[in-house]
Parts: sequence; C-alpha cells; structure tokens
Amino acid sequence: MCNHYHPLSIDTPKLIDAAFTRRRFLGGMAMVSAAVTVPGFITGTADAFADTTMRLSSKAGVPEGRVLVVVQLSGGNDGLNTVVPFGDANYHRARPQLAIRESDALKLGARGIDGIGLNPALMPIKEMIEQGNAAIINGVGYPNPNRSHFKSMDIWQAAEIDEAKQRGRGWVGKAMDTAYPLNRNGVTPDAAGMACISIGNEAPMATQGAHVSPVSFQQPEVFRWTGRDVHEVLSTNYDKLHEDAPPVAEDDPAAFVFRTACDAQVASDKVRAAVAGRTNTNFPRNNPLGQQLEMVSKMIRAELPTRVYYVNLGGFDTHAQQPTRHTQLMTQFAQAMKGFYDELAATGHAERVVSVAFSEFGRRLRQNASNGTDHGVAGPCFVFGPAVNPGLHGTYPSLTNLDQGDLIHTTDFRGVYADLLDNWMKIDSAAALGARFTHPGLIRKA
Repeated sequence: MCNHYHPLSIDTPKLIDAAFTRRRFLGGMAMVSAAVTVPGFITGTADAFADTTMRLSSKAGVPEGRVLVVVQLSGGNDGLNTVVPFGDANYHRARPQLAIRESDALKLGARGIDGIGLNPALMPIKEMIEQGNAAIINGVGYPNPNRSHFKSMDIWQAAEIDEAKQRGRGWVGKAMDTAYPLNRNGVTPDAAGMACISIGNEAPMATQGAHVSPVSFQQPEVFRWTGRDVHEVLSTNYDKLHEDAPPVAEDDPAAFVFRTACDAQVASDKVRAAVAGRTNTNFPRNNPLGQQLEMVSKMIRAELPTRVYYVNLGGFDTHAQQPTRHTQLMTQFAQAMKGFYDELAATGHAERVVSVAFSEFGRRLRQNASNGTDHGVAGPCFVFGPAVNPGLHGTYPSLTNLDQGDLIHTTDFRGVYADLLDNWMKIDSAAALGARFTHPGLIRKA
C-alpha cells in the first residue's frame, strides 16, 4: 500500500510571496439579495472598493498576493473509487460490482505507485499531477468521526470537533479575522470587505468570521441593488441621496449607512464587470463546478483584492446505483479543475493560486445491496497549483484494520488546513485553528 509522500520529478517554479496592499475596508459584505430598499441591500460593505487595481511586484506582470480556492465536494465522496487501491484483493472482494479493475485504473508514474491509481474519469487530474500541478492526500479525516452529513460538514468547515465550540464560525473566517484584526477603534482594516467570496445560494459556515464576513452570491446579475429596475424615480432618488449626503463623523451611524450603500454598489459593479468578460480558454459546458470556477478565474484575472474563493459541487451521496453517478461527478470535478488552471495559466495567474478540494467523509469499504455505498469516514483531499509538491501524500488507510467496517483516517484534516494557511497564505494557523497541527508537506519551499 501507499505510505507517506510519493513525489514526481518536477522542476520547482519560483513562487510569489507578497501581501495585498489595499485601501481601508469597513466590515464584511455579506449575502446581497435583489432587494429594492437600501437597508435590504446593506448587510455589510467595502469602504473603498473603487480602486481595485493591484500593485505589481518588481517582477513585471506578476500581481501581488496569493489566492486560495476551496472546493467543497458535498455528500460524501467515495474515496476508494476516487484514489483506487487496485492492487489490494480486499478492495475487490468488498466491492464485487463497484470495484474499479486494475486495467481501468489510471497508474501514476511509469510503474504505478504501490498498487494505487486514479478513477479512469480523472485523467485531467492525472495529467496535472504529472505536470507538477496537483497532489493527493490519502486517508484524511478526524478522531471520533461523525457520519451525519450536517454535523460532519460543520466539523470540516469549523475545523472544530467539539460542536459547542463551533459558534457558527469557520476556519476560513477565523483565518481572515487573524489576517485582518480589528484596529484600536474596533474597525475592520485593509481589504477585509472583499477578503473572501463564496459562490452559492448561501455563505457556508467555513467563511464566517467574528468580524470578517464573506461576499456571497449565486449569480452575479443579482449581486446589485435592483431598485433601478423597479422605477426610474427610485434610481434618481437613490443617486441624489448620496450626492447630497452631508459630511458626518466616521463613527456616526449615518456615516456607516451612506458608506455601505455607496461602497456595496461599487463592489457589486466591480464583481459583475469582472465576470462579464470572456475567458481565454474553453471551460467545460454543462458543468456546475466549471461554471463557478470560470467566474472565479475572471475575478482573479480582474485582480480583485480577494484572498479566498469558496465553491461547491454536490451530489456525492451515492447510496444507490453509484457507478454512473460517481463517474459523472468525477468527470465534472476533473474537467473543471483542469479547465480552471488552464485558464489561469493563459492569463498569467496560475502561480498565484492554490486550490484544495475536500468532502465531509468517505464511503464504507463494502458496497451495499443497492449497488452503492453508505456513509464512511476517511477519504482523499486534493490540492492544486504550481506551488504544490505533486504526487501522493500520507498513508493509504488499511482495508483490513477497520473501525466498524470503516477506514481509519491517517491524516488529520486540520493539518491540511494548517499547511495551506502557514505555508501558502502566510497566516498563523494556530490563531485560526486554535492549535498546531502537523503539516503534510503540500507546499514547495520557495
């Protein structure tokens, strides 16, 4: 079986290490609905988003700042049929109908690695690994696992096993709190208002901080104040309200109202302008994850001052008739990630971006009576980008030493987060996660 880190021979690129420098931002801009009133639209804001042109480093054409993209695979991805232990007879005995044959599994490297391969739908990811742009961490989970979708997802998103300590805050949000602490006047500082963007019908707990909140929208066209669509008089009065607003002290409640209204509208204009442009490459069509990552690629190209993007692909709860559905999901996942990095490379931004993909748990070793699999425990995580150490990391879980029929995790998921925060985002992981965790060695040394 596979133990620890299996690198591939890839030249190490020069990495970018610079911090964002932005004008001061006030608060976090939360979910923006299509409300026609100012109060409904103002749920938080960026104080000075109008100037979004990023400063360039001394290396011409390379924008400052690193970006992390989080890809949530919701429903419990079957890790055994994703990273396939084709060389283990126990796998084939436990899954007489579902097991992927050795002849179909994608081998990594010239001779394969310890009987481990990839789902045949993951050819684009195999190519990314061989190009030095992807890595897989085996057996990722946490102690005393919970097999409830909701509770396990809360644990992953909060990076906190104790439910009483979660408090509706997530690991990304806490990291942004750490990166953008309140100043002595209790105001959130630089760039916090656009530090995190979540694409979806609601902002996940992972992105919620104590004082930094995400911008969240499902479709960019509704990320705006829609009073203009209702009647011309609303538009006229809305503009006049801000033009005629008298000067007020910064800590005056009226200042907050006027700033948030103006700046939120400016921010929404910038986001919508960014995603309206064309891509340089062809993203996969009829692919929900690809559509989200296409928007993210455009926002990165537009150099928005955003440090974390959060996207989601659902449908992984494959209790019945798994083969067709899981193949479809693996195809969407692989094509979306490959398309995303092809686009980033075409626009010169690939080296700025690392992505991590996770699911709340894996599936049980044995197939069920419905030609599917039930909730399990440990599963693989994926990390993408030119900055990663490519290949397989960690120890593949034993298929004989089980816990009530489930795999036993070999890598704590909080170690994956810690590695990304400490070594990629340059944010103190202990402050965000509440403790130190062992790094799997995912990020190359600059």
